[in-house]
Amino acid sequence: MFQFFKVLLILSIILLNHSCGIYRPTDAREYPPDPELRVKKNLEEGRGLRILGGDKKTGTNYEFASSNELWRATLDTIDFMPLTTANYSGGIIVTDWYSGNQNPSENLKITVRFLTNEIRSDALDLKIFYKNCDSSNRCTVDERKGALVDELKKEILKKATLYKQEIKDKKDN
Repeated sequence: MFQFFKVLLILSIILLNHSCGIYRPTDAREYPPDPELRVKKNLEEGRGLRILGGDKKTGTNYEFASSNELWRATLDTIDFMPLTTANYSGGIIVTDWYSGNQNPSENLKITVRFLTNEIRSDALDLKIFYKNCDSSNRCTVDERKGALVDELKKEILKKATLYKQEIKDKKDN
C-alpha cells in the first residue's frame, strides 16, 4: 500500500512540473524591478490575471437604490401592489398579480425595466399584463398598451423629477 502512494506521489510531481511548460530563462534587465510595473507589463502582454478586475487604485463606485430617483419614484408609484421581484442591480421590478375590488376575475401585473438612470421618457420599459379568468378557472394573460401605461410612466417621471429637485436643493443649502 505504501508503494502505491509513493508511486502516486512521484507521478503527481512529474505531472505538475510538466504542466508548467518548458523552462525559459529570462533576462532580469528586460523586466522592471518595481512589482507594480511588472504586473502592468504582464497584463499588457496578456500574461497576467487580475482577479475581480480593475485597478485597485480606482476604488469602487456604489450606487444605491435610495439615490436613484427613478427607482424610488417607481416604487412609490406602485406601492399599493405586492412585489414579486425588485432587483436594483438587474434594473427590474415585477409586481405580483393584483386585483382591485371592481372586477375580481381580472388581475393585473406590472413589469418595469430600467434602461437608464437618467430621467427621461425612454428610460423605462413599462408593461402591464392582464389576467382574465372565467368561472371554470381558465385564465388568459395578455399585455395591453394604452392610457394606463402612459399615466404610470408620466407619474413615475414626475415623482423622479421632484426627488431629483429635492436632492439638488439639499445640496445647495
